[in-house]
Amino acid sequence: MRLDWAAMMRAGIGGLGLRPHEFWALTPAELRLMLGPMAPAPMGRARFEALCRDYPDEEKA
Repeated sequence: MRLDWAAMMRAGIGGLGLRPHEFWALTPAELRLMLGPMAPAPMGRARFEALCRDYPDEEKA
């Protein structure tokens, strides 16, 4: 799963008023904490299982 960096930058820099160096010093978890309820919900079990089906681990022989 790829992070939507453009949306995260809009939220952090535009929404929270962070300076670019402040934004890039944060981890995604820290940014999510700062965003509070406006942050996207964490991945649910159904989405996780769908990803596992779509991208199974390869067995090594």
